[in-house]
Amino acid sequence: PDKVFPKSPMKFQLLSVLALLGGASAFNAPAFTPRTSALQATATETKAFAKLPASVKPGVVTGPALLDLLDHAKTAGFAMPGVNIVGSNSINACIEAAAKYGGPIMVTFSKGGGQYIAGKAADNTDDAASIAGCIAGAKHVREVAKLYGVPVILHTDHCAKKLLPWVDGLLDASERYFETHGEPLFSSHMIDLSEEPIEENISICKDYLARMDKMGMVLEMELGITGGEEDGVNNEDVDKDELYSKPEEIHQVYEELMKVSDKFTVAAAFGNVHGVYAGDIELRPPILSAAQEYICGKLGDKAPADGKPVCFVFHGGSGSSVSDIQEAIGYGVIKMNIDTDTQWAYWDGIRKYEAENRPYLQGQIGNPDGEDKPNKKYYDPRMALRAGEESMRDRLCEAAADLKCVNVLN
Repeated sequence: PDKVFPKSPMKFQLLSVLALLGGASAFNAPAFTPRTSALQATATETKAFAKLPASVKPGVVTGPALLDLLDHAKTAGFAMPGVNIVGSNSINACIEAAAKYGGPIMVTFSKGGGQYIAGKAADNTDDAASIAGCIAGAKHVREVAKLYGVPVILHTDHCAKKLLPWVDGLLDASERYFETHGEPLFSSHMIDLSEEPIEENISICKDYLARMDKMGMVLEMELGITGGEEDGVNNEDVDKDELYSKPEEIHQVYEELMKVSDKFTVAAAFGNVHGVYAGDIELRPPILSAAQEYICGKLGDKAPADGKPVCFVFHGGSGSSVSDIQEAIGYGVIKMNIDTDTQWAYWDGIRKYEAENRPYLQGQIGNPDGEDKPNKKYYDPRMALRAGEESMRDRLCEAAADLKCVNVLN
């Protein structure tokens, strides 16, 4: 497998949304030589996208092409929307949005979202429905993504220690898929052990990274705490000090995971909160810059030329100011999670559809055009669901503009 997915000299990492760590002796010179393996392999290929590396093609992106895409985002100064989905409607809205704004997108499954896709009445013993639903959703994405002509990253969101069997089942599926197709079913997974002691967090992440590295998958790990509530994980009352990561912690994570593979991302906490709240929420993007500088200082002359050894991800993006978002991108953020804002947008599209067509939605027969006039074309579920898709699509196009991810393909 290492020959199929050669290790990147560029030492690709991502810091997701909540904490970070420190040390440096474990690195050798190749760690920061520009990564060229995947690019060289595709140098003679016809590029699918004028502005992206030649390795990146329409459809689901995995392996070296995924590393190329993430590296390119950091260099070019844009971040991708990472969007939580709950079914084919929200999946399609995501990919349609990417085609409209002209950039890549990350379609993100949660354990609860997977269960919903399988059906709330399905047996979820040992996470069976959650696993099956995510696999079904991933296969849907693989079938339709190429039709939209955009790069799509298949990802999963927060996985606390008690939820690890869910990701284990998805990794089993990727390993089976890899045997047949030479690539994993999913592009990447997030492991969120931010509530565990840091040593345990790193140790478990190293084990998962070793397993994922064999298939060319990327691990997103989280340190620190993202406030608020999402998909049943409630951190609304967490100590505010836990919302901010320390450069030493980030370096510790970086150093230890690099001993296994460069294919990881870390969610660094800089005040992030899930949801939209009217309250005292203070994002501090300079924490990310301080971490990059600290790691470069430890690396000395082995530090990367751009001064950004880490690719960060931004959790809890809903409700954040454009200035905070774009400042964070400048410090190496290559993906921002969005859920609350897109949930509202989807609902708002349905709400507006009902309000505009209310007289035609009060019965199967009879409306302002006549007592015997049928209303089927108004209450057809596809009408309201499509209105939700369009509203979510438009909100994601706004997010892409904030993330500088518009027209980055051609």
